[in-house]
Amino acid sequence: MVQTAPGCRVGHEGSVCPLLFPWSGLGANAGCFVAEVRLEAKAALNQALEMKRQGKREKAHKLFRHALKMDPDYVDALTEFGLFSEEEKDILQADFLYSKALTIAPRHEKALVSRDRTLPLVEEIDQRYFSIIDSKVRKVMSIPKGNSALRRVMEESYYHHIYHTVAIEGNTLTLSEIRHIIETRYAVPGKSLVEQNEVIGMHAAMKYVNATLVSRIGSVTLADMLEIHRRVLGFVDPVEAGRFRTTQVFVGHHIPPHPRDVEKQVLEFVQWLNSEDAMGLHPVEFAALAHYKLVYIHPFVDGNGRTSRLLMNLILMQAGYPPITIRKEQRAEYYHVLEVANEGDVRPFIRFIAKCTETTLDMLLIATTEYSVGLPEAHAGSRDCKQTIPVQPRT
Repeated sequence: MVQTAPGCRVGHEGSVCPLLFPWSGLGANAGCFVAEVRLEAKAALNQALEMKRQGKREKAHKLFRHALKMDPDYVDALTEFGLFSEEEKDILQADFLYSKALTIAPRHEKALVSRDRTLPLVEEIDQRYFSIIDSKVRKVMSIPKGNSALRRVMEESYYHHIYHTVAIEGNTLTLSEIRHIIETRYAVPGKSLVEQNEVIGMHAAMKYVNATLVSRIGSVTLADMLEIHRRVLGFVDPVEAGRFRTTQVFVGHHIPPHPRDVEKQVLEFVQWLNSEDAMGLHPVEFAALAHYKLVYIHPFVDGNGRTSRLLMNLILMQAGYPPITIRKEQRAEYYHVLEVANEGDVRPFIRFIAKCTETTLDMLLIATTEYSVGLPEAHAGSRDCKQTIPVQPRT
C-alpha cells in the first residue's frame, strides 16, 4: 500500500504525488523530513508576523506564501494570511483562506470568527458581479437577431469554441485546420486522425445540442447526457461512447467515484439538475455547478471535460445566454479552480465561469458596435458571451 504525506494522494495511473519523492524510500528518516518541513513553515509564519508588525508588508506577504508552500495545510498560517489579506482589502482571498482552514480544522476559533466576518461581504461581491453580467446580457438581448455583425461573430465563435475545447485537452490542430475539417469533411494530411475525429465529434455534439436540447427548457435527462457523450467520443472510441466507465480512473489528485457508484451518482446529479433549487440559482452559477458536478463524477473513460462544457453551455443557452468558451490560454487557471473545488471551495470555479461569461458578452457588444473593425476574438484580450440563437456555422 502506498503511503502518502498529508495533503497528497495517488495521481494519474496510480503514480505518487511528486511531494513524496524527496523522502521516498528513506524509511524512518521520512518522519524527520516532515518534521523539519513543518518546523520551517512555523518559522516562516513567525517571521511573516514580525515583518507585518514592522510594516514590511511585501516581505510578510512572501513569508506567508513560503509557509504555505512548505505546509499547505498549516491552519494557523492560512488564518493569519487571511487576516493579512483582509487588511490588504482582498476579501475574496481572505475568505478563501479561512474556508480552507476550516475545511482542515472546522472548530478553529480564529478562522471561524474571521469567516463569519467575510462571508456576507463575499456574497455581496458575488451578487454584484452577477448584476453586472445581467446588465450586459440585457444589452446583448437588445441587439436585433438579424444583425449581420452578431451573426458573423457567433459563427466565428462556433469554430473558436471547438478549437479551444479540444486544445485544452492537448489537441494540436490549428483553428484553420479545424475549420477545414468541419467545412469540407476532408482530413488534414500529416495530422493525427484521432485529433481530427475529436473535432468531428465535437461538431456533431454541438449540432445535437443546438437542434434538439436548447429549446427544451428545464429538462435535461440522463439519456440527453449519454447522447451528447456518444457524439463527443463516437468518432474516436465508439465502444466507450455513450456508456459509463467500468474502470477506476485518476485525475491529478482527484480520485473519482468507483465504477460501481457512477450510475447512482449520475442519477442523483440529473435529479439535482432538474430540481427547483438548481433552476432557482443564477444561470451562471447553475451552469458552473453543473459543469463541476459532472466532471467531479467523471462518469466516462474519456470526454468528460468536453461533455461537461457542453452541458454548461446548454444550461446557459436555455437561459438565453450565448455559449461561452474557456480558452486554451486559461487552461492552467481552469484546472487550478477545479482542483480548489475538489478541495472543498467551489466558489472560485463559479467566479472563473462568470469571468468567461462576461468576456463573451463583452466580445459580442464590441463586435456589434458601429465602429467595430474586426472580430474581437482575434485579439488577445477578447471576451466571451451569451445569446438566444443556436450557434452553428452556415450550411
